[in-house]
Amino acid sequence: MRLVAWLVVNALALGLAIWLFEGITLRGATTTDRVLTLIVVGGIFGLVNSLLKPVIKLLSLPFIVLTLGLLLLVINALMLMLTSWIAGQLGLHFHVAGFGVAFVGSIVISIALIVLNALVPDGD
Repeated sequence: MRLVAWLVVNALALGLAIWLFEGITLRGATTTDRVLTLIVVGGIFGLVNSLLKPVIKLLSLPFIVLTLGLLLLVINALMLMLTSWIAGQLGLHFHVAGFGVAFVGSIVISIALIVLNALVPDGD
């Protein structure tokens, strides 16, 4: 149940960014294709954030302190771009057009994830 909630929350946050920004696109022949692609991309995004983001944050900790935490916004944007690249390699039709849209998209996704994680019970 926790995995399903995690996938749905990530998919909803990504869906919000897709809806708000033209530079973040998701294509599919049918609505079902788009929803399934969004769920798979949500899983990829969650895995990237769970596995790579902590390592990158640890390695860049001095620069994060030096920039007063602003580098975290850049790291979030890079994680979104990496998700787009991985999705492209897997043949999924999810694309982020560039760093600028990834930057603002990652801010929206982060806020949406905070709100959605507060609303969805985690079983604890």
